[in-house]
Amino acid sequence: MKHTGSCLCGSVTFTVEGDFDAFYLCHCSRCRKDTGSAHASNLFSSSAHLHWLTGEHLVRTYRVDRTEHSKSFCAHCGSALPTVQMDGTLLVVPAGSLDTEISIEASAHIFTGSRATWDEELEKIPHFKEGPHIKEEMTT
Repeated sequence: MKHTGSCLCGSVTFTVEGDFDAFYLCHCSRCRKDTGSAHASNLFSSSAHLHWLTGEHLVRTYRVDRTEHSKSFCAHCGSALPTVQMDGTLLVVPAGSLDTEISIEASAHIFTGSRATWDEELEKIPHFKEGPHIKEEMTT
């Protein structure tokens, strides 16, 4: 299996060759801080290989002291990018960074014990195929 991906500005591009072992939706407080969202959506592989095509010099990695938690991102636009963790034995790929479709389904929600209080039953709120008209909705 071969996947391609990129950052938001397109300065960093990459391929991932190999299969993903798991797809976790992580609700831990660190992943919520990383993404600014309810959870991180990360693909994990112990056998896939990451190849930077362009912009490798723009990839920055932040590691939280005394933890296994790290995040790679584009120095130009801040987009989340793949990172190699656990002494090079684990590739973690933010699902949203991929430009190709993935066939693996989410494996599990993890660290739900630290889930945000506002992250409950979000599937029940209105859905929009495109962005809502914020100004109109705020005045009604």
